Amino acid sequence: MAALRGRIDGAVDTSDRRRAEYSSDASNYRVLPAAVVFPRTDDDVANTLEFARAEGLPVTARGSGTSVAGNAIGPGLVLDFSRHMNRVVSIDPDQRLATVQPGVVLSELQRAARPHGLRFGPDPSTQNRCTLGGMIGNNACGPRAVAWGRTSDTVRELRILDGTCTERTLAADLSAVPGLAEFSRANLAVLRTDLGRFDRQASGYGLEHLLPERGASAAKAFVGSEGTCGLLLGATVELVELPAATVLTVLGYPDIATAADDVAAVLACAPIAVEGIDARLVDVVRAHRGTVPDLPRGGGWLFVETAGATRAEALAAAQRLCRTAGAVDSRIVTDPGIAAALWRIRADGAGLAGRTADGQPAWPGWEDAAVPPARLGAYLRDFADLTREHGVDGLLYGHIGDGCIHVRLDLPIADAPHRFRAFLFDAAELVVRHGGSLSGEHGDGRARSELLAAMYSPAVLEVFAGYKALFDPGDILNPGVLVAPRPIDADLRLAGLGRVAASKGYLLAEDDGDMGVAVHRCVGVGKCRADGGFMCPSYQATRDEKDSTRGRARVLQEVARGALPWSSDAVAESLDLCLSCRACRSDCPAGVDMATYKSETLYRRYRHRLRPVDHYALGWLPRWLSVASRMPRVVNALAGRTALRRAGLRAAGIDPRRDVPRLAPRTFRRIWRDLDEGDRLAESAYAPEERVGSGVSGEVMLWIDTFTDAFDPEIALAAARLLAAAGYRVRIPERRVCCGLTWISTGQLDGARARLRATLTALQEHVDAGGVVVGLEPSCTAVLRADLTELLPDDPRAARTAAAVRTLAEFLAEQPTWRPPRRTGRRVVVQPHCHQHAILGFDADRRLLARMGVTVTEITGCCGLAGNFGMQSGHYDISVAVAENGMLPALRAAGADALFLADGFSCRTQAAALSGRRARHIAQFLLEG
Repeated sequence: MAALRGRIDGAVDTSDRRRAEYSSDASNYRVLPAAVVFPRTDDDVANTLEFARAEGLPVTARGSGTSVAGNAIGPGLVLDFSRHMNRVVSIDPDQRLATVQPGVVLSELQRAARPHGLRFGPDPSTQNRCTLGGMIGNNACGPRAVAWGRTSDTVRELRILDGTCTERTLAADLSAVPGLAEFSRANLAVLRTDLGRFDRQASGYGLEHLLPERGASAAKAFVGSEGTCGLLLGATVELVELPAATVLTVLGYPDIATAADDVAAVLACAPIAVEGIDARLVDVVRAHRGTVPDLPRGGGWLFVETAGATRAEALAAAQRLCRTAGAVDSRIVTDPGIAAALWRIRADGAGLAGRTADGQPAWPGWEDAAVPPARLGAYLRDFADLTREHGVDGLLYGHIGDGCIHVRLDLPIADAPHRFRAFLFDAAELVVRHGGSLSGEHGDGRARSELLAAMYSPAVLEVFAGYKALFDPGDILNPGVLVAPRPIDADLRLAGLGRVAASKGYLLAEDDGDMGVAVHRCVGVGKCRADGGFMCPSYQATRDEKDSTRGRARVLQEVARGALPWSSDAVAESLDLCLSCRACRSDCPAGVDMATYKSETLYRRYRHRLRPVDHYALGWLPRWLSVASRMPRVVNALAGRTALRRAGLRAAGIDPRRDVPRLAPRTFRRIWRDLDEGDRLAESAYAPEERVGSGVSGEVMLWIDTFTDAFDPEIALAAARLLAAAGYRVRIPERRVCCGLTWISTGQLDGARARLRATLTALQEHVDAGGVVVGLEPSCTAVLRADLTELLPDDPRAARTAAAVRTLAEFLAEQPTWRPPRRTGRRVVVQPHCHQHAILGFDADRRLLARMGVTVTEITGCCGLAGNFGMQSGHYDISVAVAENGMLPALRAAGADALFLADGFSCRTQAAALSGRRARHIAQFLLEG
């Protein structure tokens, strides 16, 4: 590939790691590419295609890689347009047009159009990461297609490179492609009788658009060609007006098939969106999130959005809908927040449906079949019979108004591919019997192209082949898709995957102790690539697939199948910038937990071997702090000498640009011991008898973590006072114990287990007596809540202790007579710790601050330090870039008069180092005068 590198400005990557990252999309298929190319310009695309033609290499276009049918993977060169060719080129509000590059994410286009009162009509649930190029490739739709159409209905003009490397501009005529007009005239009978029978007939090529009565548009016909006819360079698309007002109505039915029977009555009310959701999917969402907004009675629901020129008009349409629909119950939702929460059920469906109701993995492959809406109820009943006959199960949802149903099924891909194949052919026969389409919007790809022979006659397939040949006579563009298809059971990612038994590391209980099953939780929906939020902070900083949860999962999947060793450089590179923030554990709809996988991988790689020096310096930090805290003045003085500090940090594998946090003059445990002796210390701000509390309410154990003890004892003092004021007798563990967090983050799991066993012993008497343990440092508290049981599954004390653990806000919320002080008028900026967001939840803190009456700006995203991550050599720049994603802009915008709250030691340290802002713990804020 050296010759190609010399011809383009973009990067060409042939590394094992990169090829693994791009070996799959959101489908069941795995194909290792020869190289991944990141074009920067149109010339890069042209030069890459010319090189591929000369070398006989296939070329596959890729946007965000969320294609569900295996449309965006290939054995030759994969071109990722999302990295550089991702601009909104122009918005013409008068003509309601937008011109974009293929890699632009839909939500970026929506943001650019919104100030003009416009939007792009189609809106798939992946809109915050899917690209316009991918949408054009698959003819994407979304819930509002009933009002604003499919992607093919929006395109005005497309600039492409065809398979001969000729640039063509496709528009509302057939002149740009030699022979296309003649081809259309020669095949009028087939185009008129077999194609375009209903809106969601997305399988095959959309050649009905070549018909004169359909506008004879080469641009529209190209949409849905899945990269088999050309590489998109740019697109001009039509925009629609934003509705002035919308109202969501939820209609309840006995089941989703009955809801489908009522679709004609619903559509008669002219809604702009009609989505259907099965009760079992709602149950999965409820289990994942803990709660969902109230729904009307029923076992299946339609979410129907009506619009109007005014709020009253939209509401009147919703009320008319409730009167005319045949639902057993209904709810009109006027609160925008509740409406958004309800729509999120649908948005997370693709990932959450990756597990059946009983927790089995479920897969795409037959996930978006469509039938004419009038046949949908009957089709769903027959489909239920078919799944029972084949012994498969899945959760239903989809675009009921268009007749398109999404489902992921527990297909026997790994252990019985012949059953997988048999089911798909039977499913194809069923949908054809109902006059439907194998695909309603995701395209055919590798998942369904072979099945086209069940839907179309040989004459139609011959027309498809002839159409592709006009654009790509050498079959270099995405071969094996649509024309001359690969078998549906070839290249399956799970095929031949053996068990990867858990080591003595993490339990991986939900995955049957199988690391292979765990990493294959990632089905590729790509939520980790979305803007904002906590998940994948390094990806948000770099915009590189290697730094997404999905990219890392793909590399670990190669390890699970034996294609890469645990000790490979590819694995090390992939996991290097994982902050172990744990946000994917809660935010990934498939439940991927990359922090756990990283610890497990480091454990496997370095067990009984020499480790990197920072694993000892940072992984054993509690040991070093226990020594350093005995001589804080000496340590602080040495750390204050710049040259000495930098040399020491370099030797310890720590970035020399980092400051060393100052040790407190006395640890909390020392202060606590002195108070026991009756010494009334000025800094304690209260007398010893207040410390122990009245004991009226009982006894509480205050967990003293290493960081609070050594650096911020005043936080523990504030917490002790709060607990005492609530009537509790406050205790701390009699001996210094540690949760093992730093051992966990560096993969030293044997050491972590030893510390957790000591912790259980120290807490056992208190917990067995029914006592509560209150943690102050979120990351340590999260270890006690979650990792404790996962690392010590056979110790019965672990589950009891985990159940006894509370954050301070959680504990105070449980006290019926305790009231927080009012701080009306105060402005605070709050940085939730990533581990608290992922494992403990921030709701209790959020409610507490609301009760205090303060005005809150809540930062969304990681601080960037993330324990040992930001300290390690080579991570400083990424750590700062992550902080710039959320924390630092929020602090700059807040102004000096806003109080900064951060319970996490890492968050406070990062903010002080990068912004000079000193943060307070919520315990301190509660005690302020």
